[in-house]
Amino acid sequence: MSDRSVALVTGSATGVGRACAVKFAALGFDVVVNYSRSEKEAEETVGLVNAEGSDALLVKCDVSNEAAVREMISKVNDRFGRLDVLVNNAGCTYFVEHQNLEEMTEERWDRILGVNLKGPFFVTRAAATLLKQDGGGAVVNISSVAGIAGLGSSIAYCASKGALNTMTKSLARALAPEIRVNAVCPGPIDTRWLREWMSEEQIEGFTCEYPIPRCSTPEDVADTVIYLATETTMTTGQCLVLDGGRTM
Repeated sequence: MSDRSVALVTGSATGVGRACAVKFAALGFDVVVNYSRSEKEAEETVGLVNAEGSDALLVKCDVSNEAAVREMISKVNDRFGRLDVLVNNAGCTYFVEHQNLEEMTEERWDRILGVNLKGPFFVTRAAATLLKQDGGGAVVNISSVAGIAGLGSSIAYCASKGALNTMTKSLARALAPEIRVNAVCPGPIDTRWLREWMSEEQIEGFTCEYPIPRCSTPEDVADTVIYLATETTMTTGQCLVLDGGRTM
């Protein structure tokens, strides 16, 4: 069993997940880097974790697949024998205008709910035994203000994040006192994913009236994850909004 703390970050090939993985490594955590498709980018994340002097375990796993999730946690146990922090970051959406109800197909609904809602449940459930060891651990779910305001890339995405916020509270009760469970609810995040959808001009127009008039960066979100995971001992069941004042 490792004498170093261990963090599992799902969807950590790029963006927020990568930023979280690197920040945990800088704090002295060994890190489990998870991905479903972006193998090259995930290997780059492993390199960044290693550059911080930390060990990294790379695991390919679609979090919506329960059997694959249980296999991933088994690999974590075999390699490290412990797990201190779980960050449920893996996410999925489709960009569908909310008024276009017919375009939000059942297949898209199922995929979004599978990754964004069932996935965090599957991973948290499978990891709970490991997280309860060594005095307990922390789960941080990456949600969205879309789950609060109902505005976002698609109705199904907003619904999935609203449900994730509720599930965060349910799991906080169910897993207490050994495991704290919280969520971060960012507004728009300046990632490759966002820029595939919006131009620079659109992003500036979208954020210019925020009290803090910019998108969050992946590092902004990762800082909040670190706080909830390691810098507080009495915070659980909370959905912490990180949006520059957009929903204030």
